[in-house]
Amino acid sequence: MNITARTAFIAGGTTGIGAALAARLREAGSTVIVGGRAAEGDGRVRIDVTDPLSIARARDAILLAHPDLDLVVTMAGIMPIEDLRDPAHAAEAERAVEINLLGTMRVVDAFMPHLLARGSGDIVTVSSGIGFLPFPPMPSYGATKAGVHAYSEALRAQLAGTGIGVTELVPPAVANAGQERINPAALPMGEFLDEVIGLIVREPTPNEVVVEAAQHLRWAERDGSYAEQLERRSAALATLLAR
Repeated sequence: MNITARTAFIAGGTTGIGAALAARLREAGSTVIVGGRAAEGDGRVRIDVTDPLSIARARDAILLAHPDLDLVVTMAGIMPIEDLRDPAHAAEAERAVEINLLGTMRVVDAFMPHLLARGSGDIVTVSSGIGFLPFPPMPSYGATKAGVHAYSEALRAQLAGTGIGVTELVPPAVANAGQERINPAALPMGEFLDEVIGLIVREPTPNEVVVEAAQHLRWAERDGSYAEQLERRSAALATLLAR
């Protein structure tokens, strides 16, 4: 994928991986608009991916200012920790589905007519290593990211021959938003983005961008390490279940 001279919109690009990716794309020579619930100002647009009207307003504002938009990245997401023994977890689960999964679909839907009319462009979705190998304290997060993966596969198949590429980014734990305190093994943001950029610019563009630190999660079932890794990751439930 060419990342120079692109016009990109990153939904969920005001913090974390989204903000870091926006900076890398700008450094490469692309124009980047970032979206978030509190985003306003130059190169920023307010968007709430749980609200179709908010998405439509953001899309219209972006396309009015940037009719050459040719790259859409769906980055918005939350990572709730849930105790499935407590029925109150359902509210967080519903919010995760609204933002992580339905939010991805809604953003893609909003920009689809524009990209189809162009006959070219790229969509980047963001799943997670947890979508392939669960982290039991985050059940709904893993479920939504598994859903994003399945959706991305179907989207790519349906867009074959249209000139629109679909690339799925599969991050491991990345040192962002306090994750480094929870997981000392979280990959430093700079190292993660260095590897992501190195992979995504390859030709042909890979269907999935899986950095080295995410390989053991992505391919655990294929490699026969799934049960062992899941048991090890389940040790994190000790703190949750002791509440």
